[in-house]
Amino acid sequence: MADNSFDSSEGNGLSIDDPEIASVLTEEMDHPWNDEALSFGYRRSVPIDLPSLTEENFVLMVEEEKSHLPKDDYLVRLRTGELDMSVRRLALDWILKAHSHYGFGELTIYLAMNYLDRFLSLFDLPEGTTWAAQLLAVACFSIGAKMAEIRLPPIEYLQVGDPKYVFEANTIERMELIVLTTLNWRMHSYTPYAYIDYFLRKINVGGGDGNDQELAFDALIGKAVNLILSTIKGIDFLEFKPSEIAAAVAIFVAEENIQAIDTEKAMSGLILIEKERVLKCHKLLKDLTLMMMMSGSTDTNMANASVSLVPHSPNGVLEAASLNFRSDEGTVGSCPSSSNNTPDDANRIKLDTETSPFGNNSQK
Repeated sequence: MADNSFDSSEGNGLSIDDPEIASVLTEEMDHPWNDEALSFGYRRSVPIDLPSLTEENFVLMVEEEKSHLPKDDYLVRLRTGELDMSVRRLALDWILKAHSHYGFGELTIYLAMNYLDRFLSLFDLPEGTTWAAQLLAVACFSIGAKMAEIRLPPIEYLQVGDPKYVFEANTIERMELIVLTTLNWRMHSYTPYAYIDYFLRKINVGGGDGNDQELAFDALIGKAVNLILSTIKGIDFLEFKPSEIAAAVAIFVAEENIQAIDTEKAMSGLILIEKERVLKCHKLLKDLTLMMMMSGSTDTNMANASVSLVPHSPNGVLEAASLNFRSDEGTVGSCPSSSNNTPDDANRIKLDTETSPFGNNSQK
């Protein structure tokens, strides 16, 4: 069997002694764990703790959400092929498997993809380095889980679904720090989930005082949560801000559950959003649900694959603030569970700490 490991460079690793960094990178060690799939047991009808926003909070969030989005040209670059869309697709497919395996909440997926899209809008991964794309996916998922979940497995055990490469904990932590610093530590991203309660109540489908009304409202929230999650698989919804997606989703689920709702009237009560953009997003939601109905898909969570833990992990190397990828003799091995590996699968990776992150791929 080929040497299934990455070379480790002595003395050139990241320093995680800083308390702020260490608190982020080692949070998963605060909780006891076993290697079984996580089960929360009791699940609420509303799977996410959705905030009830004041007008003041809503205004502040809408103003701030712009700083937690990918660069403006990201969607264009994906559509034109300047960026490899398969990197995003493969990352999402794996993130959905890991999310399903551990039973994490929907917010974890949305945050992970937000981090991944923002990172890819700033840096181009080197061509042909599939291991770098996989490592980025693991790091973004890990950070998202740390932001949204209560209990986490040891970081290396997040690598489920028989991935081609697996990485040691310190390798993932170093990649996490690269993501964190690239995104300027702006990890409290606003998602459509933060706005959905606000918008549903604004268009007069609030819970009211009766238990039946509250149960009906919770059912609307549940539908909205699933619909929001379904928007991340394609790229078209990257055009919209989280508040715009939430407004469109609120109107959509209200239309499905309330007879004779007036979309124009519902829109009139919504402030700080562009009506035309919300209507465009609303149309995309109709198209999306129609496609799902035609394909016979009822799984809006998109992540019901059965996967297994992969406890092995080869040694890895990522250096502090920069990576330079160079080919050299030798091999970088795949996960031991991959049976079709050959010595030509990938080349050994060396690092040059004097270059910008990911070699010559400069920040956009």
